[in-house]
Amino acid sequence: MTDRSTPPVPTTPPSPHAPSPFGSRHEQVVFCHDEATGLKAIIAIYSTALGPALGGTRFYPYASEADALTDVLNLSQGMAYKNALAGLDLGGGKAVIIGDPTTLKTEALLRAYGRFVQSLNGRYFTACDVGTFSPDMDLIARECEFVTGRTVEHGGAGDSSVLTAFGVYQGMRASAQHLWGDTSLAGKRIGVAGVGKVGRHLVGHLVDEGAHVVVTDPYEPAVTALRETYPSITAVADTDTLIREPLDIYAPCALGGALDDESIEALTATVVCGAANNQLAHDGIEKRLEERGITYAPDYCVNAGGVIQVADELEGFDFDRAKMRATKIFDTTLSVLERAKADGVPPSIAADRVAEQRMREVGRLRQVYLPKG
Repeated sequence: MTDRSTPPVPTTPPSPHAPSPFGSRHEQVVFCHDEATGLKAIIAIYSTALGPALGGTRFYPYASEADALTDVLNLSQGMAYKNALAGLDLGGGKAVIIGDPTTLKTEALLRAYGRFVQSLNGRYFTACDVGTFSPDMDLIARECEFVTGRTVEHGGAGDSSVLTAFGVYQGMRASAQHLWGDTSLAGKRIGVAGVGKVGRHLVGHLVDEGAHVVVTDPYEPAVTALRETYPSITAVADTDTLIREPLDIYAPCALGGALDDESIEALTATVVCGAANNQLAHDGIEKRLEERGITYAPDYCVNAGGVIQVADELEGFDFDRAKMRATKIFDTTLSVLERAKADGVPPSIAADRVAEQRMREVGRLRQVYLPKG
């Protein structure tokens, strides 16, 4: 979704750039603090029009609490649109824990966080995100019943990056069909920025199909391990180098804001389709992509495989069923790109319209009172 503007809020000292949840149309924002464990977390619920909010918990060393708030507001809104576009009866929420997970993460902290999630009494279901993993969800679940993305040993879906990558792969195939009239990625040169949990699985799909893959990641051991598995791939020093490589498709698979004014001017690819959330650095970027003839597959459309996977846990997890649902990301992406062409708008705006329409039309039905029992 493209409208992420938030008005300033008075702080001490005054800051004209501090975000305000009161200006962001969020239903609820909760600040959680447990001094003994060092827990500082923010849970943001953007919308429950379609059902309880579902979104992961990001554990990250933000430079400031204002940065953490900005991120959680953006991410929770993105989850509402993602869940709507994926056809799930779930609203959108997200949480962030402020700090370095390599030094701050403990059982006590995660369980303290779980008690705060439990206090929302089912308005928010949490799952994995950057800095958190399925074993962490198992710990959170010892204090909270509203947890997905748990380990297979505990009846969960396990690593949701598996179907996140699969969904992005389906989005690439749909983009290829839309632009080149063929779903095949064989022979295409595809750049993947970030080969962590999602990127490494995505590279596997691309190599298996015969694509020429170029990767980069600031964590060199991740690149080394990937090249040992897939010797045919090429690695470059950094993202700035990658986007200047001759590419057909560019896949941002790290943190958000990958598409800014500078990167778009340097980008050689004709398709952008990646797993990172909130790829558009600011409003108006989507128009510049269109002006440059770059087809953008909206991030929250193509990276919905992970949330489809963890949402399936709420019905008793079945991987084959979840994968079949994630396969439909191909159809959703293609329909968004076709609607964008028909409406004469960028794909991100077309995707917003589809998601907003579903939240509006299906959410309205909840105005009809149904007695319990």
